[in-house]
Amino acid sequence: MAVSSATVHPENIALPRKPGLYEKLNTCWHKPALLVFMAIVIGHWGEHLFQAYQVYVLHWPRPKALGMLGLVYPWLVKSETLHYGYALIMLIGLWVLRKGFTGVAHTWWMVAFWIQFWHHIEHGVLQYQALTGHYWFHSPVPVSFLQLWIPRVELHLIYNTIVFIPMVIGMYYHMFPPEGEVQHADCTCAWHPEEAPSTAAA
Repeated sequence: MAVSSATVHPENIALPRKPGLYEKLNTCWHKPALLVFMAIVIGHWGEHLFQAYQVYVLHWPRPKALGMLGLVYPWLVKSETLHYGYALIMLIGLWVLRKGFTGVAHTWWMVAFWIQFWHHIEHGVLQYQALTGHYWFHSPVPVSFLQLWIPRVELHLIYNTIVFIPMVIGMYYHMFPPEGEVQHADCTCAWHPEEAPSTAAA
């Protein structure tokens, strides 16, 4: 009596799915991605702090107070494209890396995102005026909405500060998650990750 055996076709075998770039950036690559992103953010924030130092401590004329980069490339710092590009990169970075955050850390990270979203709109308005040559509110130079009440140096220092603060709070809670909050299994950002259930049960 012949015994038949089931034929297994290779195309019916489910292969393990390889994680994509977006998934890696929020799991196993989350820590290095955040380090690079935060280095860029701190560098830019430092530029605004140095610009404020030039204005308030060194008493430079505002058109000459262009930060550290402006000392070498003044034409570049005066370009609205540079400022809009950075605002957009920061917005994208906040959005792309958000999935690696959980709980209260995610809440603070998204606060930073929504503030940066508005900051990016302000820079978009400036970029539009620079490209078209049509300046709003009868201004001789490109001007944003809140710039009608707050000078540009102070305004963008404020913007970068109020984006930076919730980012730092989010990073803190991400590295030191509150008790009871579970981090992503493949994220290595937490300094004291929650003990695995299998270890705790042993």
